[in-house]
Amino acid sequence: MTFAVMNALVLTTVACGSKEEAANNNAASAESTSPSAASTAPTNTASASEQPAAAPANQGEPLVVYLNDFDEIIKPMFEEATGYKLELVTGNGAELASRIEAEKGNPHWDVVWMDSMPTIDQMGKQDQLLADWTPKDIDNLTDFAKQFVPASHAYFPTGAHAASVIIYNTKAIDANSAPKTWKDLADPKFKGAVGMADPAVAAPAYPFVSWFFGAQGMDAGKQYFESLIKNGVHVYPKNPNVAKALTGGEIKVAALQESNAYTLKNSGEPVEIVWPQEGAPASVRVAAIQKNTKHADAAKAFVEFLLDPKTQQALIDQGEESYFEPSAKDVQPKKDRAADAKLVAAEAGWAGEHEGEIKQWFADQAVK
Repeated sequence: MTFAVMNALVLTTVACGSKEEAANNNAASAESTSPSAASTAPTNTASASEQPAAAPANQGEPLVVYLNDFDEIIKPMFEEATGYKLELVTGNGAELASRIEAEKGNPHWDVVWMDSMPTIDQMGKQDQLLADWTPKDIDNLTDFAKQFVPASHAYFPTGAHAASVIIYNTKAIDANSAPKTWKDLADPKFKGAVGMADPAVAAPAYPFVSWFFGAQGMDAGKQYFESLIKNGVHVYPKNPNVAKALTGGEIKVAALQESNAYTLKNSGEPVEIVWPQEGAPASVRVAAIQKNTKHADAAKAFVEFLLDPKTQQALIDQGEESYFEPSAKDVQPKKDRAADAKLVAAEAGWAGEHEGEIKQWFADQAVK
């Protein structure tokens, strides 16, 4: 597959994958819910395609949280710890962003918790979010996480994962020949052998590409990805598709989301992971409260629960999307996560403002 961005271009936000893809492609990802998780999902967790009831009118009714379709274990954890009732509405990033936009005049949600910091940053600038509120544990954020807290305090980071690391098939490439930097992916020796996810479709793929544009400038970002295109890069809808192509021999090297990469390695596939010295672009997960929520106390309690070190440790130890860098201090990442893992990220405001432009540029490459 050449650089053919999928016809269903998503311009509202980066989209997550489906649960079915994750099962079929043997890769737990930031875009999907595992089959085991799906079978144990809470009975009152709503699909993003279902029509929710209006926002609860009093604090005795559940807090409605829109979140990516993984880590639904947060419901029993939060309810047991606080006594508040929680209703989860899950879906991929594009679905949830579309719902939020459609409900702008009458929001049905109280809290949004997603891997879509640029989109949520834009929501804050559009005055959709509760601002000027400070969670009690904000001083316990790591230095890395503090940089993502906006001056308005409209949202807060709960963790970050690598939108892509470099991973290669050890049956096709030895360690000495393997790429070490992002620039290496354009090396002629990897012509037609590199794969990545579509930034217009896959949730982590937009944070991945936006870092190059934000750090280097729009022209330099285009030049870099043009060099990959000329080198025959394969673009797949989502990260599980990339993982399948890598293990199946269709490609030899990939820019692959962190959890997908570690899932392959932990399952015994012949792969090795490389964290580029210049850093791996991060997808930052943030939580924000709807400005006019009728459940402010419960909403604030939920955000503070997400920032609690004990909660983040539980998500790492037991969650579906467990490979990430916590935002709270004194939380231990997965033991097999590289000790030298370095994350970098495009500035949220800039990435949000240029999202449509960058995605459109990638879409335009499909007809060239």
